This record gives sequence, structure tokens and C-alpha cells, in this order.
Amino acid sequence: MTRTPPNPPPAPPAFPFSPQDALEFMQKMWNPLGVPIPGFALPGTAGTLPFPNPAAMFATLDPAELERKIGEMKVIEAWLAMSLNLIQMSIKTMEMQKASLEALRGAQASATAAAGADPQRRKS
Repeated sequence: MTRTPPNPPPAPPAFPFSPQDALEFMQKMWNPLGVPIPGFALPGTAGTLPFPNPAAMFATLDPAELERKIGEMKVIEAWLAMSLNLIQMSIKTMEMQKASLEALRGAQASATAAAGADPQRRKS
């Protein structure tokens, strides 16, 4: 009976984008209008707009579209507020845990010091 060698493990997937692509993405996110930012110039993108259609830069005049965007922003705002409250609650919980541990350690240290200072307690 011959054994067939197991299949070699698949090669790790290549990165879906290069560091240059990541930099361009970040520039488009933080600077959607394509205004040059001092100290943050990418080669080959000096005079180009990040949008294929220049009209995409301007706000829409459709009230329904604006209402939809406002609704989306309110959802994001509520999610961010919830995340902020959760983080604040976590911080307060950790601060309470730290204070409790410090109180317990302080009580233990004072009990150890009291037992070391009282020879009668040590014998019993």
C-alpha cells in the first residue's frame, strides 16, 4: 500500500492592496475634494480628483436623498454615543476594581503589620 503525500498547505493570500493603495484610500477618505494637503502628497496624484465624476463632489439637491443621508448620520451618531457610553462604563468599572484591590491590599498589609507587632497574636 503506497501512501500519497498530503497536499502542501495553501500559500498565504497576498495582501489585497499595496501600501500605496492604502495611502491613496486614506487621502480620499480625509480629503474627498482632492485639495492638496501640505506634507501629504502622493506621487502621480497631484492634480487628479479622487472622483471619476466631478459632479459627485457637490451636494445633492434632492430632499429625499438629503433626508436619507441625515437618517444614516443619526444612526451613526447613536452608535458612536452608545460606544462612548460603553467605554466610559468600562473605565469606571476598572477604576472601581482597582480601588477595591488597593483597599484589600491595604487591609492585608495592615493586618500583617499588626500581627507582626503583637507577639500574643503570633502564638495563637
